[in-house]
Amino acid sequence: MEYKQNLHTHSTYCDGKDTPEEMILEALNRGFNSIGFSIHSHVSRSSTLIIPLENIENFKVEIKRLKEKYKGVIDVYLGIEYDLYSDSFEDCYEYTIGSVHYLNTKNGIQGFDNKLDQVLKYVDEHFDGNSLQFAKLYYETVANMPNIKKFDIIGHFDLLTKNNELKRFIDTNSQEYLSYAKDAIHALKGKMDIFEVNTGAIGRGYKTKPYPDKELLKEFFINGFKPIISSDCHNKNFLDVYFDEAKLLLKEVGFKSQMALIDGKFEEISL
Repeated sequence: MEYKQNLHTHSTYCDGKDTPEEMILEALNRGFNSIGFSIHSHVSRSSTLIIPLENIENFKVEIKRLKEKYKGVIDVYLGIEYDLYSDSFEDCYEYTIGSVHYLNTKNGIQGFDNKLDQVLKYVDEHFDGNSLQFAKLYYETVANMPNIKKFDIIGHFDLLTKNNELKRFIDTNSQEYLSYAKDAIHALKGKMDIFEVNTGAIGRGYKTKPYPDKELLKEFFINGFKPIISSDCHNKNFLDVYFDEAKLLLKEVGFKSQMALIDGKFEEISL
């Protein structure tokens, strides 16, 4: 029997379009067994998206209310997507996603998860146009995550490639690029073993395939990591966008199972 879940979702408490309850109702409509809400953490150094601390506190209250309201109907989990440069790391969540949206560049800590023109400008301004140096620092930062906190899930491992299909500015097939990414995978091994297969960029028109790229999926497989599928959902209509395609891709690589949060514990379930 299929178990449907999405743990990477964003509601109106951060940069999502829909309220948590609207997303729950859509999840029920799509036959979900459970849903997790992962508000962005507070990053005061951000120049673009700063989640007010009161939003986070109100979010916690609302998710706990909805957990009780929908008890026995659908399991609702309280989570958070922490950035490596978050101001603090609390232990009050049922699961955590660890992500890198900022890099400590020569010009200080700067965010890069933007639209294509802004990303190209970012590489020019902070890396003198050298996209491989951008990739090198990015993966070194990802590799450092367990030294900050052992998050439950590695969020969108190769996020820097989100815009790469729109205009190829990084050669993701080059040995230099792959060495940076694979070094990060090896550094994370045994410390954070669940990685996200993210379909969100497809729903938002940035990519045509889930990420990580297939070559990196193979490296995760070889090194014993466990996948979890999410849509990084900012719009309830994309709650399970391309989940079936993600499963097929994982099977092609050799995975037989995926992870799910069930009764508060991560378990393997069949693909």
